[in-house]
Amino acid sequence: QVHLVESGGGLVQAGGSLRLSCKASGSIFSLNVGWYRQTFGKQRELVAQIISGGSNDYADSVKGRFTIFRDNAKNTVDLQMNSLKPEDTAVYYCSADDGPRRAWGQGTQVTVSS
Repeated sequence: QVHLVESGGGLVQAGGSLRLSCKASGSIFSLNVGWYRQTFGKQRELVAQIISGGSNDYADSVKGRFTIFRDNAKNTVDLQMNSLKPEDTAVYYCSADDGPRRAWGQGTQVTVSS
Protein backbone atom coordinates (compact mmCIF):
# COMPACT_ATOMS: atom_id res chain seq x y z
CA GLN A 1 0.00 0.00 0.00
CA VAL A 2 1.33 3.43 -0.92
CA HIS A 3 2.08 6.18 1.57
CA LEU A 4 0.65 9.59 0.61
CA VAL A 5 1.90 13.03 1.62
CA GLU A 6 -0.05 16.20 0.81
CA SER A 7 1.23 19.74 0.55
CA GLY A 8 0.07 23.13 -0.63
CA GLY A 9 -2.72 24.04 1.75
CA GLY A 10 -3.01 27.43 3.38
CA LEU A 11 -5.03 30.60 3.80
CA VAL A 12 -6.40 32.40 0.76
CA GLN A 13 -8.98 35.09 0.12
CA ALA A 14 -12.23 34.29 -1.63
CA GLY A 15 -11.72 34.30 -5.38
CA GLY A 16 -8.11 33.19 -5.05
CA SER A 17 -6.35 30.00 -6.08
CA LEU A 18 -4.39 27.22 -4.46
CA ARG A 19 -2.74 24.11 -5.80
CA LEU A 20 -2.57 21.01 -3.64
CA SER A 21 -0.05 18.30 -4.35
CA CYS A 22 0.06 14.68 -3.25
CA LYS A 23 3.19 12.55 -3.52
CA ALA A 24 2.90 8.77 -3.36
CA SER A 25 5.68 6.51 -2.08
CA GLY A 26 5.09 4.03 -4.88
CA SER A 27 3.51 3.63 -8.27
CA ILE A 28 -0.01 5.00 -8.74
CA PHE A 29 -0.26 3.71 -12.30
CA SER A 30 -2.96 1.12 -11.60
CA LEU A 31 -4.71 3.02 -8.81
CA ASN A 32 -7.75 5.24 -8.64
CA VAL A 33 -6.62 8.54 -7.12
CA GLY A 34 -8.53 11.46 -5.75
CA TRP A 35 -9.02 14.31 -3.33
CA TYR A 36 -11.57 14.39 -0.55
CA ARG A 37 -12.37 17.06 2.03
CA GLN A 38 -13.85 17.15 5.49
CA THR A 39 -15.10 19.86 7.81
CA PHE A 40 -15.76 19.48 11.53
CA GLY A 41 -18.81 17.38 12.26
CA LYS A 42 -19.37 16.36 8.65
CA GLN A 43 -18.55 13.28 6.64
CA ARG A 44 -15.57 13.23 4.35
CA GLU A 45 -16.74 13.98 0.81
CA LEU A 46 -15.32 13.38 -2.63
CA VAL A 47 -13.98 16.49 -4.35
CA ALA A 48 -12.40 14.99 -7.47
CA GLN A 49 -11.01 11.70 -8.63
CA ILE A 50 -9.31 10.08 -11.59
CA ILE A 51 -10.08 6.44 -12.21
CA SER A 52 -7.08 4.34 -13.28
CA GLY A 53 -8.49 4.12 -16.82
CA GLY A 54 -8.41 7.91 -17.02
CA SER A 55 -11.94 9.24 -16.47
CA ASN A 56 -12.45 12.15 -14.09
CA ASP A 57 -15.24 12.83 -11.61
CA TYR A 58 -15.92 16.08 -9.76
CA ALA A 59 -18.32 17.07 -7.03
CA ASP A 60 -21.00 19.37 -8.44
CA SER A 61 -19.90 22.11 -6.04
CA VAL A 62 -16.42 22.33 -7.60
CA LYS A 63 -17.10 21.68 -11.29
CA GLY A 64 -15.60 24.38 -13.45
CA ARG A 65 -13.39 25.64 -10.61
CA PHE A 66 -11.21 22.67 -9.62
CA THR A 67 -9.07 20.46 -11.84
CA ILE A 68 -7.37 17.22 -10.86
CA PHE A 69 -4.15 16.06 -12.48
CA ARG A 70 -2.19 12.84 -12.17
CA ASP A 71 1.39 12.23 -13.21
CA ASN A 72 2.09 8.51 -13.24
CA ALA A 73 5.78 9.06 -13.94
CA LYS A 74 6.21 11.21 -10.82
CA ASN A 75 3.54 9.42 -8.76
CA THR A 76 1.81 12.68 -7.96
CA VAL A 77 -1.80 13.84 -7.88
CA ASP A 78 -2.46 17.58 -7.90
CA LEU A 79 -5.62 19.57 -7.35
CA GLN A 80 -5.77 23.03 -8.88
CA MET A 81 -8.40 25.09 -7.09
CA ASN A 82 -9.56 28.37 -8.62
CA SER A 83 -12.28 30.85 -7.68
CA LEU A 84 -12.19 29.60 -4.13
CA LYS A 85 -15.16 30.21 -1.86
CA PRO A 86 -15.42 30.29 1.94
CA GLU A 87 -17.43 27.06 1.76
CA ASP A 88 -14.36 25.33 0.28
CA THR A 89 -12.71 25.66 3.70
CA ALA A 90 -11.86 22.15 4.90
CA VAL A 91 -9.11 19.65 5.50
CA TYR A 92 -8.25 18.11 2.14
CA TYR A 93 -7.11 14.50 1.91
CA CYS A 94 -5.40 12.68 -0.91
CA SER A 95 -6.58 9.12 -1.55
CA ALA A 96 -5.43 6.16 -3.60
CA ASP A 97 -7.22 2.84 -3.92
CA ASP A 98 -7.24 -0.37 -5.92
CA GLY A 99 -10.84 -1.19 -5.07
CA PRO A 100 -10.71 -3.07 -1.77
CA ARG A 101 -7.77 -1.17 -0.26
CA ARG A 102 -7.56 2.60 0.23
CA ALA A 103 -4.70 4.74 1.46
CA TRP A 104 -5.11 8.25 2.86
CA GLY A 105 -2.73 11.12 3.32
CA GLN A 106 -2.50 13.03 6.59
CA GLY A 107 -4.56 15.96 5.27
CA THR A 108 -3.81 19.59 4.55
CA GLN A 109 -5.87 22.55 5.77
CA VAL A 110 -7.38 24.96 3.25
CA THR A 111 -8.97 28.11 4.66
CA VAL A 112 -10.78 30.59 2.42
CA SER A 113 -11.55 33.95 3.99
CA SER A 114 -14.46 36.09 2.85
